[in-house]
Amino acid sequence: MTDILLKTEDLAKDYPLGSETVHALRGVSVDIARGDFVAVTGPSGSGKSTFMNLLGCLDTPTAGRYVLDGQDVSRLAADELAAVRNRKIGFVFQNFNLLPRTPAIENVELPLRYAGMQRLQRHARAREVLAAVGLQDRARHFPAQLSGGQQQRVAIARALANHPVLVLADEPTGALDTQTSVDIMRLLQRLNREGITILLVTHEPDIAAHARRILRFRDGRLIDAAARPDAPAAAVTHAASPAEERP
Repeated sequence: MTDILLKTEDLAKDYPLGSETVHALRGVSVDIARGDFVAVTGPSGSGKSTFMNLLGCLDTPTAGRYVLDGQDVSRLAADELAAVRNRKIGFVFQNFNLLPRTPAIENVELPLRYAGMQRLQRHARAREVLAAVGLQDRARHFPAQLSGGQQQRVAIARALANHPVLVLADEPTGALDTQTSVDIMRLLQRLNREGITILLVTHEPDIAAHARRILRFRDGRLIDAAARPDAPAAAVTHAASPAEERP
């Protein structure tokens, strides 16, 4: 039996715009298995970013239901959503969102601070996930001393720090050159093989092709949820291990 990590049922999001209502998301129902790697694609205004925000507990739906790791989070209050985000979801952003005056290891420690982890424990965990993305020798470097690809690796390490059940990556290669983008996608594929569930938003077909399954959106609707015919089965373990080598 497939272990479903998240499920949406008729998920919808409306936004008022003057006297009109924008239907940003219209009745989306989808299951994502634990250990899967899913790409969300579609043109601008298709609803993919709204979908990502709802899955990341950054917003609440107008209608429908969203169950994450066995918990219905559809109607949680803001402080409850914040707790779910910190415990269960890791985020990777296009522009890295690193603190510029803070070394890599302390950037990675941020979610652990919010979780109340003691200093020695969070320092050890930060070093562990930096090793998992191949940056153990850059722990004390500041973002300005790192390349774009290295900064995105730090951001990925930060997303993994709290052992999330789900990593959401929003255009993770959008600020990178072609070869660095390939390297980052290979890293995400390796982490997925080690058991990390990943959902990424991208408008680039070649980036989406790295995923096991592709969800295509148009006009707020999910129009296709195709699995790659050559994609391996979803992983079943839950934690990333240190990298044997840099991808």
